[in-house]
Amino acid sequence: MTNTEEHAEDTYPLVYQCRLPLSTRTVNHLADLLRRHLRAIRSRWRILPPGKIAVIVLAVLRHDQRLANMAGGNGVSESTVRRWRDELIGLLAAQAPRLDRALKKIARQGGEVVLIDGTLIRTRRRTGKADRRNYSGKHRSHGLHFLALTDEKGRLIWISAARPGRTHDDNTAARHDHILAHLRAAGLGALADLGFRGLDNDVLDPVVVTGYAASRTHKLTPGEKEANRVLAVGRAPVEHGFAHLKNWPILTKLRTDPARATQLLRALLVLTNLEVNR
Repeated sequence: MTNTEEHAEDTYPLVYQCRLPLSTRTVNHLADLLRRHLRAIRSRWRILPPGKIAVIVLAVLRHDQRLANMAGGNGVSESTVRRWRDELIGLLAAQAPRLDRALKKIARQGGEVVLIDGTLIRTRRRTGKADRRNYSGKHRSHGLHFLALTDEKGRLIWISAARPGRTHDDNTAARHDHILAHLRAAGLGALADLGFRGLDNDVLDPVVVTGYAASRTHKLTPGEKEANRVLAVGRAPVEHGFAHLKNWPILTKLRTDPARATQLLRALLVLTNLEVNR
């Protein structure tokens, strides 16, 4: 018998342990969510307990682990892990706040303004003409565009639906979600960057505050520069909110179907707030 044949007979799957940098609170929340769901649908059992399923799904989201690897390490099929992932993402996304309710909650807590910004989540390039609309010429990559709102401290309160990367115009996305009308209904203002100029044309009572833009024929005055500086300081926390969200490596370059991206983003919003607000 050759050495190659000996090695072939002795091969077996190797499993290693890896630390999951999440709080017990997050794991328990996800496990309890699954238990309530199983009772609601009268499902008698799963091959693994809810706590173990929660850890597996969180490992997929936090470490961007391949489904096949997680399946092999836990003695289940890849399709089973995929089903668990999609099931828990759907349950979490259902807990994400609606825009009107999120703004009214901020108003009840005494808040006066929210912070708004848009960003691109890069995706894997796909074949076919349908993927062309996901190409962002501004960022020179394929991705999905979405808007997010945070409170004055940078805590995420709402995420829009994911849109094709070519829709990089923040104003277009904001008008589609009727953000201006929701802000007026809640009695709140919003601080935004220059990408949102023109969204609110009410000169007497503006809701969305943006900075001043220089042009070839108009240089900024010292007062306008100072106003831009103050606005930039006030808007800084929104970047912290995006940083917390993008701390999930699964968003580094999405491999999931773009049609499922909205649910994934809203599920990660819920998980992010559990971690940040603990």
